[in-house]
Amino acid sequence: MSAVAQSTKGSATKKPPKSKGLNAGQGRRGLLLVTPTIIFLAVIIIYPLLKAVQLSFTKDAGLDPATGLFVEGGSAGISNYTHWILQRCGNVSCPPGTIGSQFYDALWVTLFFTVVSVAIEIVLGMWFAMIMNRDFKGRALVRAAILVPWAIPTAVTAKLFYFMFAYDGIINHLLGVIGISPQLWTSDPWAAKFAIVIADVWKTTPFMALLILAGLQLIPGDVYEAAQIDGASKWQTFMRITLPLVKTPLMVAVLFRTLDVLRIYDLPAILTGGAGGTTSLSMLVIKQKNEGFHGASALSTIVFLLIAFTAFLAAFLSGLPPA
Repeated sequence: MSAVAQSTKGSATKKPPKSKGLNAGQGRRGLLLVTPTIIFLAVIIIYPLLKAVQLSFTKDAGLDPATGLFVEGGSAGISNYTHWILQRCGNVSCPPGTIGSQFYDALWVTLFFTVVSVAIEIVLGMWFAMIMNRDFKGRALVRAAILVPWAIPTAVTAKLFYFMFAYDGIINHLLGVIGISPQLWTSDPWAAKFAIVIADVWKTTPFMALLILAGLQLIPGDVYEAAQIDGASKWQTFMRITLPLVKTPLMVAVLFRTLDVLRIYDLPAILTGGAGGTTSLSMLVIKQKNEGFHGASALSTIVFLLIAFTAFLAAFLSGLPPA
């Protein structure tokens, strides 16, 4: 009897085995499944990035000034980077057209596009998302119509606005109707910048609205009913309920759009061709590639570091995971 009791006591006090998650076979199977994706990403992303960094520290091949013979480029150290970042043209500012002037002009233009475009898209995207989130007849048709600009390829959008912003285009025609003189939308310094901003906002605001709409649909309707019973105004409801609860999708949308505009190329390249001081950093990389491949590699590395720093900074400030 005592043996039975002792056996029962031992089995009762025995702890259940801890779960170790995936076993060795499942782990190997999972690694086998993700290996093709890792190899693919390494080939198309990691290798070109490392190769660009390597080329940025070498010189372009050319004629040796001492011998007049064609020689392969050797080590350049950090001179390719200092030509872009630290060039000061002596004790005066760089004149227009020099490397230092081109880099900082393109940097300013890119930051201008980023700040203005994203700020407008936040306001319009939130407005469109709140409209699409309402329950009304024809809501599906409105959602489809709002998403049409986002579905159009960027090159097509740029060409469309190129014809609209032409000197004899519809935009200047409408301005003439209300008594405003025609503008050189594709060559004037400020008009060209705002033409690009308008085209970019028209195309990508639906993307912002779509991500914000996904966050709005996760907010329970009971929360708004309780706020209405408590006598909260529409502005109080928006500031204290809608905005805090939609913060994460909004920050994701802002982060994606910020990274997109920082590397903008096709829209200004087709719409203005860089005229009117609208050359972005990506356009400058392509231009430099035709003049010196290694200098372009250094500039592309600088642009990559700028975008990566912006991504990690935005993720840190918003509380999103950086990876």
